[in-house]
Amino acid sequence: MIKNPRIIFFGNSKYSVIDAEALRKHFGLSAIVTLPDSINRQTKKPVQGPVNAFARAHHIPLVEAEKLTPDIIEKIKSFSPDFLVVADYGLILPKSLLSVPLYAPLNIHHSLLPKYRGPAPAPAAILNGDKVSGVSVILMTPGVDEGDILAQIPYELKPDETTDSLLTELNKLGAQAVVEVIEKYLEGTAQPKKQNEKQATVTKYMSRNDGLIDLSGNPEINWRKIRAFGTW
Repeated sequence: MIKNPRIIFFGNSKYSVIDAEALRKHFGLSAIVTLPDSINRQTKKPVQGPVNAFARAHHIPLVEAEKLTPDIIEKIKSFSPDFLVVADYGLILPKSLLSVPLYAPLNIHHSLLPKYRGPAPAPAAILNGDKVSGVSVILMTPGVDEGDILAQIPYELKPDETTDSLLTELNKLGAQAVVEVIEKYLEGTAQPKKQNEKQATVTKYMSRNDGLIDLSGNPEINWRKIRAFGTW
């Protein structure tokens, strides 16, 4: 069994760092793929993204890329990864990249799949008044969030849950789950399970317009919108 698997992590947000830190502590990270630093419009100086800062602080090789071009894919291949792990990355990994890892390309998704596939499962759960959400670790396939399920952990939403608090809690659970999934792969005990396509639902990209409040509307719906979009 491999004791120190080569893991390449993909993420772009402060929530991604939660998962990256768990993987770093348990296995180490061979490289991190994220967006380049942004530029402050007023000062014109670079502003470190949270994942970029994490990689530099821990001296982890950093691959900064706006797109996963053929050159970037070749650079990722050069690390000979055992696993790819994606958490709140925002870009779809091309098929040519999914076949690169020795063991598996893994995605941490913020819902109990097949419910809420797509880009906005956390705010969707709040907007729909769900009592229970959760996190799934799946095998990545060309179809978005359609891969086999390797682990799921449910989470009971608090009455005042916001998208920010929900994503924080789900990434803590996702970090725990993905570590366990990798350990099972290394032990040869991972058991992927097909998703039930008949139960699949898909979320959409959301904008500020989705959070517009109708003061004459349903107070409960408005309260959900405030919690779902209040941190935007």
